[in-house]
Amino acid sequence: MNALSPPQRKRRILIVEDGATMRMFYRDVLETAGYDVEEAVNGVEGVERAMSGDFDLLVVDINMPKMDGYEVMRSVRADEALWRLPVISVSSEAKEQDAIRAYEAGANLYLVKPVRPRDLEEMVRLLTAGALR
Repeated sequence: MNALSPPQRKRRILIVEDGATMRMFYRDVLETAGYDVEEAVNGVEGVERAMSGDFDLLVVDINMPKMDGYEVMRSVRADEALWRLPVISVSSEAKEQDAIRAYEAGANLYLVKPVRPRDLEEMVRLLTAGALR
């Protein structure tokens, strides 16, 4: 970087996950990889935070109280300012119809728990770089 280059800001990730253990796992993996991470404990909070923040990517659990991940993704895709925001949906459901439903709701990627740290980091890197859409 030369003296005239502006400092590059860290990419910001919003984790929308009701499970404290999973939030901690995602946070640890992504902060270690150099991302700024914020959390929402349910879908309603996730949509509110996504709409009020400047995030580069969302990691959204499917099964949550108040508003599930499908609803979160549909809300994000319906918002003019957020419709292009990359979303990784994560679920314990491994059936093809669950993945199809997530993609129809707006997911860019569908990962099945348990997610390996290396896989999460790589998928986030590719999506935030615009390599996957």
